[in-house]
Amino acid sequence: MNEKYLRAKMIERGLTTEQMSDVLGINRATLSRKMSGASDFKRAEIQQISMILQLNNNDMCRIFFAD
Repeated sequence: MNEKYLRAKMIERGLTTEQMSDVLGINRATLSRKMSGASDFKRAEIQQISMILQLNNNDMCRIFFAD
């Protein structure tokens, strides 16, 4: 999980963590845990984030599948 890159993409789209958590239907603390790598994103959440942030395949791999 590459939290910094995800946050950068959110900033590019003008989205706050609170707004993203609202769109995903999860609370902000849960989103923060997932972004920090303490918990995993569900497949549906990854798909939603990808659509919202208009991520390409390289962005998705860099964010969600980074070591």
